Amino acid sequence: MLNRWNFLKAGFYEGIKYWMEAIMDFADQIQAVAGRVSGKLASLNTEEATKNALVMPFISALGYNVFDPTELVPEFTADVTGKKGEKVDYAIMKDGRPIILFECKSSNANLDQAHTSQLFRYFTSTDARFGVLTNGVLYRFYSDIDKPNMMDAKPFLEVNMLGLTDAQIEELKRFTKPSFDLDNILDAARELKYTREITHILGEQLANPTDDFVRFFATQVYSGRMTQSAKEQFTQISKRAFQQFINEKIADRLRWAQAREEDAATSGKKPPGDESTAIAQDDSDEDSGIVTTEEEIQGYYIVKAVLADSIDVTRIAMRDVRSYCGVLLDDNNRKPVCRLRFNAAQKYLGLFDNGKDEERVQIDGLDDIYRYSDRLKATITLYESSEHTS
Repeated sequence: MLNRWNFLKAGFYEGIKYWMEAIMDFADQIQAVAGRVSGKLASLNTEEATKNALVMPFISALGYNVFDPTELVPEFTADVTGKKGEKVDYAIMKDGRPIILFECKSSNANLDQAHTSQLFRYFTSTDARFGVLTNGVLYRFYSDIDKPNMMDAKPFLEVNMLGLTDAQIEELKRFTKPSFDLDNILDAARELKYTREITHILGEQLANPTDDFVRFFATQVYSGRMTQSAKEQFTQISKRAFQQFINEKIADRLRWAQAREEDAATSGKKPPGDESTAIAQDDSDEDSGIVTTEEEIQGYYIVKAVLADSIDVTRIAMRDVRSYCGVLLDDNNRKPVCRLRFNAAQKYLGLFDNGKDEERVQIDGLDDIYRYSDRLKATITLYESSEHTS
């Protein structure tokens, strides 16, 4: 009798759980899952633990019943020519067919080093049009945009649960059970894929413009012959113009945000949140006399631009103190990316070596930050690699 009561009680609480999830907005559900990730990482040492603690709640947040084999099949058999009994970790099902495949790794696995060959094989042998490679923290979504029934080499969407953004939540919402529409998602995937790749190209051109890139702009403004000397001159001009354009856009954004805050202060209302709130001071900072200058904010955005092709920039945070403005990874004081020492007439950029000792380098203007792109990226690589090996 006791066992039966425990069984019924467990079923009751399970029903309450699903009822609560049903009435919650998807954004709230996925944010709740993301909020639990960092607290669980230290205790997840195996792939199976990662699947149970992180991946299954993620799939559940998408609206699929993880206990219903008509909606989610663990160890889904995806036979490949020449190989029988191949299994993918999870397959989300619709009308008896797989629509999304999940290949899972341990939470401490580096997905950059993880081979996608398994997921590639599963993808080509099933009807699914979407494959997800994940370690429970990062979720990389693949499709067959380049060639039908052949999984693309690059993901069209990457989601970091430690830095979940509103834009990523909107993209994930397309994959929820109530919203899933194959054609709609494929159209969005194509746009995301090409936008992602073009953004990456722009970042590379910003750091090291190619001859074709320089020639394209030079021929618009220069009628002379493109000699080697002219090409070298326009290479530097193009870099400065590109960087100036970005800085001006940032300044426009800051002026717009400041105007909103002033309007809100006049009306007594708090302005709606946007990215500028991520770099605002705490209430305690107001009393401490710390003032974050526009130059520091522009420097912060330049650092984010430099690191955009290395890491999800939502993980880059700003924390201002009296003597410098710190740029941190994951808003963690033990992960300093750099320090903006702009409080004196002579500006310095604080960089960090393997021992986390700060090296101050003199800069004459904000554009000089780009000269240290490799150092900034190396610092990020150091933190990320140490996490995966610890």
